Amino acid sequence: MNVAEQQEQIRGQLKEKKGVLLAHYYQRGEVQDVADFVGDSLALSIEAARTDAEVIVFAGVHFMAESASILSPEKTVLLPRLEAGCPLADTITPVELEKARAEHPGCQVVTYVNSSAAVKALSDICCTSANAVKVVNSIAGEKILMVPDGNLARYTARFTNKEVIPWEGYCPVHHFLTAEEVNAVMREHPGAKLAVHPECRAEVIDMADFVGSTAGIIRYARETEAREVVIGTEVGVLHPLKKENPEKTFIMASEKMVCGTMKSITLEDILSSLREMKHVVKVPEKMRVQAFRALDRMVKL
Repeated sequence: MNVAEQQEQIRGQLKEKKGVLLAHYYQRGEVQDVADFVGDSLALSIEAARTDAEVIVFAGVHFMAESASILSPEKTVLLPRLEAGCPLADTITPVELEKARAEHPGCQVVTYVNSSAAVKALSDICCTSANAVKVVNSIAGEKILMVPDGNLARYTARFTNKEVIPWEGYCPVHHFLTAEEVNAVMREHPGAKLAVHPECRAEVIDMADFVGSTAGIIRYARETEAREVVIGTEVGVLHPLKKENPEKTFIMASEKMVCGTMKSITLEDILSSLREMKHVVKVPEKMRVQAFRALDRMVKL
């Protein structure tokens, strides 16, 4: 089967199963093109919760499917590749979080949505890369333990008077982008603007014209008058950028910014998952209620 035939069959299976297909911006282009919704992880789960779909297929990683299960417990959530995990989310466990809480008594735990349901369930409130500053500044306490992304925590700390204690987790795709690599690309494109994700290291963030979530980077690229934009996030974002802005040129800050687990999901995986209704992700109810509370506190802001 060619790509078009696979996409047609996926749409047929979705109609038959009363399903909705979510695709993260870092997915393959052909997966994004067949999806009902393309976006950042939590925004996708919120969109799916608003639909009357009975099945959610999440072309993303495990914590994203968990978030969909947290927000839509009555729906069946499928992850096309059950082993598709997130190295950042794996940098903290519930046991480690409980230990950190004990070491920092009185602190409030702000957990990035790029984390497991079990970690969210032990948190006071969640945040996204777009609203982290707002969330931290909304908290009554003055001492914040921010997990699991240390780079996002340090970036957030720039915009608050609160004490932010960063967990030392990181996303390999963003963390290993170096200032030297960025400088080399910018020298080749002297008129270009630089847009990066706050999961990048401080020295890269300091060079940027714009720092924001993946959706924020897409919005910036659309609105800027610059004809060339250097992109400091996962390469999958080039697909929507080029579709929306054919008159502009987008250059990756580094060719190594590829998330292997995101790219592991294929059209064949999605079709197989739908046909067999396999790889169900279901968060246990007690954990789901606790994790929902942390997410809901953020949403209510």
